[in-house]
Amino acid sequence: MSDRHIVIGHKIKGIRESKQLSVSEISERTGLSEAQINSIENDEHLPSLGPLIKVARALGVRLGTFLDDNDELGPVVCRATEREESISFSNDSTDARKHMEYFSLAKEKAGRHMEPFIIDINPNEDNSYKLSAHEGEEFIFVMSGDVEVVYGKETYHLKEGDSIFYDSIVEHHVHGFEGKSAKILAVIYVPI
Repeated sequence: MSDRHIVIGHKIKGIRESKQLSVSEISERTGLSEAQINSIENDEHLPSLGPLIKVARALGVRLGTFLDDNDELGPVVCRATEREESISFSNDSTDARKHMEYFSLAKEKAGRHMEPFIIDINPNEDNSYKLSAHEGEEFIFVMSGDVEVVYGKETYHLKEGDSIFYDSIVEHHVHGFEGKSAKILAVIYVPI
């Protein structure tokens, strides 16, 4: 388990406790089970973005609050050599593979409304995946490899240099085309 999981679970629990909210209240507000909330807070399971966004909204904070390290109000520069720490999201089940590694490009920026990431999509021959949906918008630019985006009932094959912008309220899933690896730039906007 990475140190990043510990920081995120710890932050979620700390924010919940500071707002004097119980696990059952967060469960009620998010539609997630109490077991899921406990699992997240205890660093046993880091869910996909959809449930994490629900938790953020239930706590009345931005998704980025879970990733923030500083409170920089001015511009933030993220050097390629400084992108060492990543976050892995599963696909909504505790035994799911971690098919993507997220490298935050703005974790020091306070008050942001967008979440920019470089995402390494790991190769995977398992064709099973669960679609997710959450409020907001997503922009994806394929930096290398081929990517498949399932969006509602449509499937889009994107090659290097291609991009897609969509409303993330529609169920979707992003993965490497034919199970191969890829690298994307993703910008996620979630309204508070």
